Amino acid sequence: MRSIGLCLTALPLLLALPHAALAQEAAPAEQPAAEPVIDFGADQVTYETNSEVVTAEGRVRMARDGNYLAADRVTWDRNSGKVVAEGNVVAVNPAGDKLIGDRVDLTESLKDGTIDNLLIVLEGGGRIAAVRGTRTGDEMELTNAVYSACAVTTDAGCPKNPSWKITAARVSRDATTGKIRFTGGRLTILGITLPLLPVFSIGDGTQKGGFSGALVPGIRFDHNNGLELSFPYYWWLDRNRDLTITPHIYTDSLPALEARWRHLTSIGAYQIGAFVTYGNIPDPDPLDLTPTDRRGFRGYFEANGRFQLDPHWTITSSLRGATDKTVARRYDITRDDRLRSVVSVERIDPDSYFAIQGWAFQGLRSADVQERIPIALPAIDARIRLDDPVLGGKVELQANSLAILRIEGQDTQRAFASARWDLRRITSMGQELTLTAFGRADAYHTDEAEETTVDIYRGKNGWQFRGIGALAADLKWPLVGELWGGTQRLTPRIQLVVSPKTKNLDIPNEDARAVDLEDSNLFALNRFPGYDRWEDGSRVTYGFEWQYDRPKWSIYSVIGQSYRLSREPSIFPNGTGLTDRFSDIVGRTRVRFGRLVDVTARYRVDKDSMALRRGELDLTVGSDLTYVQAGYLRLNRDISSAIEDLRDKEELRLAGRWQFHRYWSVFGTTVLDLTNKNEDPLSLSDGFKQVRHRVGITYEDDCLELGVAWKRDYERIGEFRKGSTFSLNFALKGIGR
Repeated sequence: MRSIGLCLTALPLLLALPHAALAQEAAPAEQPAAEPVIDFGADQVTYETNSEVVTAEGRVRMARDGNYLAADRVTWDRNSGKVVAEGNVVAVNPAGDKLIGDRVDLTESLKDGTIDNLLIVLEGGGRIAAVRGTRTGDEMELTNAVYSACAVTTDAGCPKNPSWKITAARVSRDATTGKIRFTGGRLTILGITLPLLPVFSIGDGTQKGGFSGALVPGIRFDHNNGLELSFPYYWWLDRNRDLTITPHIYTDSLPALEARWRHLTSIGAYQIGAFVTYGNIPDPDPLDLTPTDRRGFRGYFEANGRFQLDPHWTITSSLRGATDKTVARRYDITRDDRLRSVVSVERIDPDSYFAIQGWAFQGLRSADVQERIPIALPAIDARIRLDDPVLGGKVELQANSLAILRIEGQDTQRAFASARWDLRRITSMGQELTLTAFGRADAYHTDEAEETTVDIYRGKNGWQFRGIGALAADLKWPLVGELWGGTQRLTPRIQLVVSPKTKNLDIPNEDARAVDLEDSNLFALNRFPGYDRWEDGSRVTYGFEWQYDRPKWSIYSVIGQSYRLSREPSIFPNGTGLTDRFSDIVGRTRVRFGRLVDVTARYRVDKDSMALRRGELDLTVGSDLTYVQAGYLRLNRDISSAIEDLRDKEELRLAGRWQFHRYWSVFGTTVLDLTNKNEDPLSLSDGFKQVRHRVGITYEDDCLELGVAWKRDYERIGEFRKGSTFSLNFALKGIGR
């Protein structure tokens, strides 16, 4: 026997050539295909020519076909193709999974083999430790294994127990699908061990899909349904399609079934969800003196999607519907009091916009009469901005058409075309001057206007035509200077708008009802929302902005008022702040101190009595983990109760979160209705009415989320009351479907 000792750091393993290369050269009839070369590196290599055994020691590195092996010592028998690695063994496959063990027996492909006392670090972040493991192709079989997606060391590198782990007598993993299958498994969470199904599967966090299985069950308890258990099951149908079916079992209600389908296509994605059950349907009418329940199927449906046909054209849809007004509340599907459905086709580029849309609404409030809720179909809007300036200014053209239909009530169709010209210049004194010219032509057709009970919304039957025009000049003068170690910017602003008398009350008002003066629309060309009402006459609007910045401090404030030059009566309803020639005073102030304090106040003050007509306060104090939030709203506008879109109210919202431990925190929220009869004669509140509360405690780290919450909702829809709900939130992070 002869042995050759070599000291090297990186050397291609020439011994990977065919065996005939070591014998005397001959001229074979056919040249055999060459074996793939193994990239090789070591401190010392010993080759025994008689037995054809290669022994490498000291920082051994081997790689072949994307498989990588590192060890202190490697022995390779070229006759049998067996590779034995010992001491600090690390093997990495092409997917990025890392195997760490004491001893590894591999084939010369460096892919298949057996490993003792191994640790697998998965590409998705999870880890599997086992007494023994065997890998064949993309399959890995493990004996007496422990799996967790949690970190097993602290930031300082010290070992720690994972928040959760799964132990099993036998574990198999398919690297192609990312499926991990456990036989005889147990789940340990924060030191508490729970039994699992005899055989079950999870994903390894890589989200490769390719398998189906049960997801984490859910548990809740509420006033109406009693104890609820949900058992979601996931079906992987293809790389771009899946289905989740969730049976719900209740102790005080009949079972329900929920389903969700998801599909990713070559041009977009969509999903469809549904919830169905059978049971009593309560009467939602609060004025019904003899409410009677009826039985039947109850359900909720939703679907949404988006498709990008090309860089400019997009189709977007969102559809929602319910069989009755209380099913969504009872089964805690949504708290929305109105379900909106829309289908939209849009084309957008830098200088133009075009959309065709259809809108439908379903009212879930007790007073909603579905037959009187409008359907908007079609709604067409087109805008284009001309490339070439006109008289130095930018020109934007718009065309709009809308048809509003009702089963019972007023129907309206409208169309208009408009043009707007804006010229912006900076004067020699640093003032910013914007000149605007606007013109619009409207055509309306109305049927059954007498069905609308509010006079100012009604309009007249038949065809109505209207012309709108306006000229405006807007001047800002930013003044910047130092103040108290910081920088301040004071910007006085004045605007003049001139518009001829416009025919308004002959036109039905469908989209400009909830009008209210505030800082966001103070300098708008038309302070009515929507298109159906236009603010005519001439007015001057004035105010200023002030901003102060210094390290960690920031203050921003804006305040203003308008004065109507014309003496014509206003078409704004009383209480909107725009009825008289002088408007109310509106403003907004925001103060921030670093990331610790953020407070914003919005207000409208009566010009005559200085009474607060609109007050809003939003306050946040604290960090992302521990904070207190407060919100207050008071609308005291003295508006007629006949105008249903502008009701007065007073509301207080409180929320907070306290992280009392690194991973533990408590939280709570509450909403209180402070409205009384003086503010809203139609209100059912006596000045203090609880709307909803929520309190909970949660644990969350990098791989586990666990929480318990209590929620109580005091809202009533007829005879239906939501009541209290207890829920358990449980999520193992790092587990894929």
